[in-house]
Amino acid sequence: MYNKKYKRKNTAIHKKMKQLKQKNRISNQPMQKIVPFSNRKSVHYKPQRPSPWKQIVITVFMVMIIFILAVPTVVVQMSKTENQISAGSETVDNKEEANPDEEDEPENPPEETASSDEAVEVGASPFNVSVMRVSNEEVENVPVEQYVAGVVSSEMPAEFELEALKAQAIAARTFTVNFLLNGEKNDSYDLTDSTQHQVYKSEQELQEQWGAEYHEKMNKINQAVKETEGQIITYNSAPITASFFSTSNGYTENSEDYWEGEVAYLRSVESPWDEASPEFTQQTTLTVAEVSEALEIPLQDDKAIPMEISHTDSGRVDEITVAGNAFTGPDFRDKLGLRSSDFTIEQSDSHLIFTTQGYGHGVGMSQYGANGMAAEGKNYEEIIHHYYTDVEISQVGEIAPTLVSN
Repeated sequence: MYNKKYKRKNTAIHKKMKQLKQKNRISNQPMQKIVPFSNRKSVHYKPQRPSPWKQIVITVFMVMIIFILAVPTVVVQMSKTENQISAGSETVDNKEEANPDEEDEPENPPEETASSDEAVEVGASPFNVSVMRVSNEEVENVPVEQYVAGVVSSEMPAEFELEALKAQAIAARTFTVNFLLNGEKNDSYDLTDSTQHQVYKSEQELQEQWGAEYHEKMNKINQAVKETEGQIITYNSAPITASFFSTSNGYTENSEDYWEGEVAYLRSVESPWDEASPEFTQQTTLTVAEVSEALEIPLQDDKAIPMEISHTDSGRVDEITVAGNAFTGPDFRDKLGLRSSDFTIEQSDSHLIFTTQGYGHGVGMSQYGANGMAAEGKNYEEIIHHYYTDVEISQVGEIAPTLVSN
């Protein structure tokens, strides 16, 4: 038994010794390089350098893709540029290119004003107008279309809409023709250049007034005159009294409420555009003594002045009684130099405060109203038919052949 136990112990030791010898044998061997499985191309791995041909192929492929994408874009841009040049620097619509046989007719072409670089001339004048220049008492013979341009330049701001300027040109031409046919005759001249008839300024006067803006403003006005060449307003085939004024109180006035006699085409109409006018409201303060002198009536400044006022349908003063003295609204306005016959009066101690609405007599066409209509897209014919009731637009040669022949 002793030998068996001893023999069993030797077996364990022998096994342990054998393991130590194997371990020592492995440690004495040189270490091999560990290569990742991803780089092993075969069972027996051989390290290889990346092929330069693959990089070249990838580069060429990328260049070809860029070339394919870029070339069509460049060609399209060059085509568009050629189309713009051939169309006079205007972009040609693709639909129009696809249908070259269709007529190029825009539905609503925008209204174009003349370039300030090119001088616009008024149309041909069938007769001349003899104008008395009040400042130097000299008479000038002016072609009628040129005269109309001088009146429009003086009576309406050049900044107004073109359609409003056209309406003003026709009104000025109509006033001129009507006065030459039916107005008071004078052996020396036809019209004055003042508010007695129509305010007129020559080109030289307008150059001094407008300075650097002369060419631009004159071109715009000449365009309005040229595009309405020879047109006048008629009623029953006769030129009308084409009265006009600056600003209404919201309504124009019936002719008989400001002047004597009813005129069928000078009816009161609404004119709401005038409220935007800078001339719509104004206050004027006068002393009682100044009012007494202007009205030529005795007034006391230490007592309240008794007044009674009646109005027309348009809201203007029809009649006013001051301290027992009666005046028509237009007469009272003229004597005190008020802007309108639509006024209210407030007494403050020895002063009277007048608040007016509108500027001018109020009969016929409102200039600021016409500009407001034009700003809303109305043309000159619509403006004229609004302010002058039941009228027509005719050619001067058809209405006044004798005047034209002279």
